[in-house]
Amino acid sequence: MNESGLNPQLTALLNSFVYFVKVEKGMAENSVESYRGDIQDFLQYNTKAIAEYAPEDITEYLATLSGLGLANTSLARKRVALKQFFGFLQDNEVIPGLDFDKVPKIKLGKYLPDVLDVDTMLKLLDGLPTETCLERRNKVMLELLYGTGLRVSELLGLSVHDINFTDQVILVRGKGSKQRFVPYVDVLQQLLSTYLAQTRPELLKFKNSDLVFLNNRGGKLSRMGFWKILQKQALKAGLKQQITPHTFRHSFATHLLEAGVNLRIVQALLGHSSLNTTQIYTHIDTKYILEIHKCYHPRAKV
Repeated sequence: MNESGLNPQLTALLNSFVYFVKVEKGMAENSVESYRGDIQDFLQYNTKAIAEYAPEDITEYLATLSGLGLANTSLARKRVALKQFFGFLQDNEVIPGLDFDKVPKIKLGKYLPDVLDVDTMLKLLDGLPTETCLERRNKVMLELLYGTGLRVSELLGLSVHDINFTDQVILVRGKGSKQRFVPYVDVLQQLLSTYLAQTRPELLKFKNSDLVFLNNRGGKLSRMGFWKILQKQALKAGLKQQITPHTFRHSFATHLLEAGVNLRIVQALLGHSSLNTTQIYTHIDTKYILEIHKCYHPRAKV
């Protein structure tokens, strides 16, 4: 394997295609690189011998991206890139025919309603008040939700022992007793540290609890309580669309995907139920996941 994660044969085929669209078709440099990234991501996601790919593989890949919140314009571009690539291989007699008519076309103009664009998300987070104890707690919760892609149940179930400040990772206990480590960006380091040292003791009120986030009585914050907090903040921010805790998870995923992060890495960060966790970490080095997250998450650039 080389730096792209592809074997030499696939790398050679991808390079040949890139040369074809760049030199023979005269495609612009930025479009060429987008095509390269799209094709490489698919080949890394679904590892097969090149002649074994079927329309169902491409459909499943695009459907997975759609489910994670990727915009239809990006999905359509990826479909075009893959169609061009497999058409090139067929024209050069590398593979038999692959009927792309069996891969559903992407309807443009339709977007998932529960994804905020980067600017809107950052404006929402940056506008959160921090004057009171509860406001400071809310700020940390929403920043953490977007910064890690956690499910709300995972967020509210976090223990103080799950946070590793040295490595900037959190042990997340997901569905079905599955566990995963999720990194968090630098902006959260100080927020979490200050919250645990100053704000949380005010909420705890001499009670005994390992939970990170508490309600105003020092007990566990409920999902409904969190939902009310989120709706209140969205209303204050003047957001026209209705948002839910899952909006943050979808936004986390789609912002990384649109920045060019590999789909398998995003699924590893999310603890996606459609992939076996062991299989993911067999193919992707954990340190690499941490570095990619730190480089590409929008909050890492603040």
